[in-house]
Amino acid sequence: MKIAFINIYQSKVFRGSETFVSELSKRLAKNHEVDVLTSIDTVRIWKKKYDVIIPTNGRLQAFLVRVITWLYRGKVIISGQSGIGFDDRLNLYSFPDRFVALTDYQLTWAKKKNPFVRSIKIPNGVDIKKFQNDESRLAGEKRVLSVGALEKNKRHELTIKAVSKIDGASLKIVGKGSEEKKLQDYGRVCLGGRFQIVSLPYNQIERVYKSADVFVFPTVPWESFGIVMLEAMASGLPVVAGSDPIRREVVGDAGILADPADVDNYARAIERALKTNWGDKPRKQAEKFDWDKIADKYEKLLNEL
Repeated sequence: MKIAFINIYQSKVFRGSETFVSELSKRLAKNHEVDVLTSIDTVRIWKKKYDVIIPTNGRLQAFLVRVITWLYRGKVIISGQSGIGFDDRLNLYSFPDRFVALTDYQLTWAKKKNPFVRSIKIPNGVDIKKFQNDESRLAGEKRVLSVGALEKNKRHELTIKAVSKIDGASLKIVGKGSEEKKLQDYGRVCLGGRFQIVSLPYNQIERVYKSADVFVFPTVPWESFGIVMLEAMASGLPVVAGSDPIRREVVGDAGILADPADVDNYARAIERALKTNWGDKPRKQAEKFDWDKIADKYEKLLNEL
């Protein structure tokens, strides 16, 4: 089968959508001819006549791909990487052959927004061979980690404020973005030498998880998923995240859910996570989302189409 992923940001940034394309495409390539396109190359698409195209940037891209594939009877799969909101509503209105929701909550939402599109649930995943539990962590450490773009919707400032309320706790944020200087200044004021922002290539990210004791994810509640939470849990870290339905489904019993906007409660949740013996709960939760298992589900979907 000939399959094309389209992502204009592939290899330029490393976010959830780029991880989704990278991990899934290399697994599907074992049984199919798979191309990753960084633009809507209409000439190439028409010439190759891909059996299935998976556009990931939404909006106009989704509609153009739908029109082209209609002309030669190709199929379109759209994965809900954009999250509940305007972009994925437009994706649903492009009438893909399948809309893939990442969580039960998103699946219910998608079916209501466009009941004429067949929607199914397949979550994002994690490479559990790459991300391993480091059992050498010392008890009593208070190293808090956050990984994500330095943008407003990630709400890193709430973590900075919360960690400042925990005696002896340090915070490391890994990422790049437009809010970097603002967060650097705020972190120095609130935490002084207990604060650090670093930027690393994705192929080095696993060592960062091994240097932490708890992972936090204070993003806005409509964010689609949060692959970094899976990476943290696969590395043995408990997760403190928002108390919305999406984070509840992903984290399960491998962390503590709290509203990050309630900074005092958020700080208490982080402190409680640091003091709790989590055993293998984080790793076991991550194993449910192994990319190999996720790829098998996409394989089944491709065969259905």
